[in-house]
Amino acid sequence: MAQRKPIRRLLKKPIKLEDKLKNTDKLSGQIQEQEKESVEFSFNELHSQVANAFGNSADLKFIEGKRDERNIIIVFLESMVDATSLKETTSKFLSSISQKLQPLNNVDELSSFCKEVFGGASYKIVNGSDETINAIINGSIVIFVECIDKALAINMMNGEKRSVAEPTSQTVIRGPKDSFIESISTNVSLIRRRIRNKNLHFEQYTIGEDTQTSVYLGFIKGIANEAIVQEVRNRLKKIKVSAIFESGNIEELIADKTFTLFPLALNTERPDSVAANLIEGKMVILIDGTPFALIVPAVFVNFFESPEDYYQSFFLGSFLRMIRYLSFMIALLTPSLYVGVLTYHHELLPTTLLLSVIAQREGIPFPAVVEVLVMELTFEILREAGVRMPRVVGQMVSIVGALVIGQAAAEAGIISNIMIIIVSITAIANFVSPIYSFATASRLLRFLLILFAAILGLYGVLIVLVAMVAHLSSLRSFGVPYLAPIAPFIIEDQKDVFVRFPFWTMKKRPKYLRAESEKKVFTSSPPSPPPMKGGNTS
Repeated sequence: MAQRKPIRRLLKKPIKLEDKLKNTDKLSGQIQEQEKESVEFSFNELHSQVANAFGNSADLKFIEGKRDERNIIIVFLESMVDATSLKETTSKFLSSISQKLQPLNNVDELSSFCKEVFGGASYKIVNGSDETINAIINGSIVIFVECIDKALAINMMNGEKRSVAEPTSQTVIRGPKDSFIESISTNVSLIRRRIRNKNLHFEQYTIGEDTQTSVYLGFIKGIANEAIVQEVRNRLKKIKVSAIFESGNIEELIADKTFTLFPLALNTERPDSVAANLIEGKMVILIDGTPFALIVPAVFVNFFESPEDYYQSFFLGSFLRMIRYLSFMIALLTPSLYVGVLTYHHELLPTTLLLSVIAQREGIPFPAVVEVLVMELTFEILREAGVRMPRVVGQMVSIVGALVIGQAAAEAGIISNIMIIIVSITAIANFVSPIYSFATASRLLRFLLILFAAILGLYGVLIVLVAMVAHLSSLRSFGVPYLAPIAPFIIEDQKDVFVRFPFWTMKKRPKYLRAESEKKVFTSSPPSPPPMKGGNTS
């Protein structure tokens, strides 16, 4: 009877076949997960496994050695590691002195050895093929010791990089002359040298399934609005692409609207510009492999500001900023106004000027709109040729080509002299913009304005301008209105829009950024000379 009790108990609670299968599947799943979490390295098959993973790449190298009668294999990509650091590390690991000091029999002893010998280096213990391959790709050497199921990865990324030089696209007469480079660690250091604040935080993201590009999000905690920071975080996390090569890829993937000619993020290669915007309460996005950083959120007025505005006196800074606004309107409207006036609105010109223009156009076989479009397209071709050609001859070809073609076309009677003047003024005014990506918006809109001016005259120009302002009013940059602080109008922020007021008057950060800490300047008034005593100036 004693042997039947267990059977009866089992009969009271029979196990169904479905439950048994579920338990079996659950058990197998747990085993698979454990295998994924901890995959023991098969030392004998290591060479073939890693070689097959990299497709027997020519720059994949293996160094074999012995330590305490145990076989050791060091795996690395020759193109990714620094040769000097590799030689020093290899000699430390395989030297007879280190073997006597610290034996390596298990993972704990391997960790202790790392702390003693490689205390100043960036190292970690890797477990599994995925971690190993990622470490090798990221410029680490991976050391395998026989009978130890984990490996040691030491970061030895090749330190070759371009030196810090003067900015090429955002030059200034007075101000810092350094610029970002393609190394993200160097770019972070250039920012930290200017903002020595413990609250300056950088968060790392890895974007790109194939490229595994490092992307940093930087902001000052306690100043930047947490809601906007979280929005930037969410958009970066949602990016699912195969490759990221430049900040323009990130800009297009996180912008509020992609169907717009106007940039919704400010790109710059100047560390001082990034530092100033971080202090204002904005965020910076750094991408490994490009010298251009993204500053978000960006509003319309930011594209007319230059770092030099704050290094000169506020009178000169205000004057230069007004020149930029005027140049933007000249580059945008001059060709279309020429077409509209000559085609439909002759009465707007003084009689003397009108007769002079008509005399110059006598014998020109094309209407004004064709003349303008031909010259604009010709100049765009010359500009692109000057950029793509070798630097030694590119500038010469663009300048000489414009002069020769323009003069030859005028002498041949294809275009008028006034047309050459208008296109030249338009091109020069377009180069005044401190941000190249914003200047391209006016270049493209100029063609649309010319076509509407040819069809409807100045009324067509007005229609396009109204549509442009309505479009700008609808844009948002991470929830911030693009036309702020003009629309909506914020009177406190007008001290740094069309003109720049003195520093001591701009006490608060921009309202539209909703910064956590609003106060920026703590000086109540400018310094004044001491009062004279009894009228004696000596």
